[in-house]
Amino acid sequence: MPYYEYRCVRNGRTVEVRHAMDRKLDTWGDVVAAAGIDPDGTPADTPVERLMSVASVGTAGGGDGGAGPAPGFGGCGPGCACAHGA
Repeated sequence: MPYYEYRCVRNGRTVEVRHAMDRKLDTWGDVVAAAGIDPDGTPADTPVERLMSVASVGTAGGGDGGAGPAPGFGGCGPGCACAHGA
């Protein structure tokens, strides 16, 4: 399954979520449920924007059930949210 980034229009927070290609998350409540994070007081019905996603080549077969990057994957580059240890 690919990773997608969603930005909350109310709190400005960007969250990376892994889900099937045919699924679309429309609200902050959808995003926090899929990501397993706290909504931090933002209403669940707040709209979100799906940002342009880039395939994460190094994430497949991470040996952790798909929850993280493959061993040795160092991220896409400086400033990338998928950088090693992020």
